[in-house]
Amino acid sequence: MTNLLPKSNLIGIVGPCSAGKSTLIRKLQRKGYICRHIAQEHSYVPQMWQKIVNPLVLIYLDVSYEVSIQRRPLNLTTAEFDEQKKRLRHAYQNADIYIFTDPLSPEEVFAEVLASFENQDVQPQL
Repeated sequence: MTNLLPKSNLIGIVGPCSAGKSTLIRKLQRKGYICRHIAQEHSYVPQMWQKIVNPLVLIYLDVSYEVSIQRRPLNLTTAEFDEQKKRLRHAYQNADIYIFTDPLSPEEVFAEVLASFENQDVQPQL
């Protein structure tokens, strides 16, 4: 692949709409982690997450269509949701941390991420 940034010290977070990305970012930032939401679900460029951030750690938060629209009612059809998943495929395949958020509270997602950070020796930056 060409035109990729060198690895950064950022934590990148991707996933379909309503997977919990914004909530997780707020929680991680309060603990001193430097995070960036990468809107990969809206890009046709599979490696966009690497081209604009190339994070130290890539977190993929996943959610089902049914739970997604319960969490935040959007005018999003199943076909549009499936398209988001298609656009996220490269990030999914390269994610360092994958969490299916349907059955989890925001606190449980946060705890899983912190546990994964401990296993990977990822430290806060601030």
